[in-house]
Amino acid sequence: MADYTPHQVADLMAQGGIQLIDVRQPEEHEAGRIAGDRLVVLSDLAGEVDSIDRGRPVVFYCRSGARSAMATEAFLGAGFDAHNMVGGLLDWHAAGLPLDPADGYVA
Repeated sequence: MADYTPHQVADLMAQGGIQLIDVRQPEEHEAGRIAGDRLVVLSDLAGEVDSIDRGRPVVFYCRSGARSAMATEAFLGAGFDAHNMVGGLLDWHAAGLPLDPADGYVA
């Protein structure tokens, strides 16, 4: 299964077992994000593929899960252990999980 819920992603992040990549725009990332993530704008992702560790699962997220689903599909096709966080940052925030910065918001 390629999709994870926000709570599953939070657990995996706490265990340090995944690479979490935000595929939103820089201004969205600046407004609010998941601590410990990495920003790689969706349109730049193909050029950054070599900087992503093929040996570790990668989880993509965005605002609602649509852009990250596209990234997940592409990376699965390229042989990565890739996953999408369903519902994106909207569901993360709705689940009461923390944003970085503490006063951040979902743009």
